[in-house]
Amino acid sequence: MPEDPIAHSELAALTRRFEEVAEKHDREFGIIKSDLTAVRLQVGNLDQKVEALNNKIDQNQAQIIELLTQLVGQRPDGD
Repeated sequence: MPEDPIAHSELAALTRRFEEVAEKHDREFGIIKSDLTAVRLQVGNLDQKVEALNNKIDQNQAQIIELLTQLVGQRPDGD
C-alpha cells in the first residue's frame, strides 16, 4: 500500500504546530514560575516588615503603659 504524501504533509504540519504550542507553554510556564517566585519573596519581605511593625507597636504600648502607671496617683497640678 503506497504512502499518502498529503497525509504525511498534514501530519508534519500538525506535529510542528503541536511542538510550537508546547514550547510556548513551556516559556509561559517559566515566566509564571519566575513571577510566583518574585511574589513569594515580596510576601516574605512584607511579613518581616509587619512583624517589625508589630514589635515596634508592642514596645510603644509598653512605654505608654509605663508612663501612665507612673502618672497614676500624681496630682494634676504637680504637687
